[in-house]
Amino acid sequence: MATLAQKAQLPSKEIKLPKPRFDGAVALEKVLWTRRSVRQFSKHPLELSQVAQLAWATQGITGPEGHRTAPSAGGLYALELYVIAANVAGLPAGTYKYEAFTHGLTSWIEGDMRQQLCKAALEQSSIGQASAIFALAAVYERISVKYGERGVRYSHMEAGHAAQNLLLQAVALDLGAVLVGAFDDAKVKGLLGLGKRAVPLYLIPTGKP
Repeated sequence: MATLAQKAQLPSKEIKLPKPRFDGAVALEKVLWTRRSVRQFSKHPLELSQVAQLAWATQGITGPEGHRTAPSAGGLYALELYVIAANVAGLPAGTYKYEAFTHGLTSWIEGDMRQQLCKAALEQSSIGQASAIFALAAVYERISVKYGERGVRYSHMEAGHAAQNLLLQAVALDLGAVLVGAFDDAKVKGLLGLGKRAVPLYLIPTGKP
């Protein structure tokens, strides 16, 4: 994987993820009843299949038309999903971009980013403990080109839908997660190597409670 400084010079490598399951054994009603924010995590690693399922639940493709698990205004899909892996079996520590149409991860930045993100997020300890952190960013222009200034609001709605999907899927996998919205936007944007147009909205630390 490339460092942030090297990324422009090196080709990206995509990692194919295990196929998602569509027939989980836990009832939706039970997941809704038991969902709680989890801020403390064990050192137990996540499985790559769990990361794959969480990514699919957040932004996965659900049909040949390209529809996703979370609704988006006009079907324009403003969101980008990044996985900051630190303790995932079979996946080197680093930041990856989720590719919805191929259900894969593109290598983005190498190395364990947790402590740097923790500092950028007001020292919230859940980020430093998580086995993986899922980051949602929005490219407002994808929606505002049609809806104008209201597209920003629609993008935020979309992020809420996607994040809730991740939280519910985590419960179904016997995992914990918490939404983090308090962070220094510029620092997180720089750490994740986001493009000029992408705005970070959520950090979602995830792991085994």
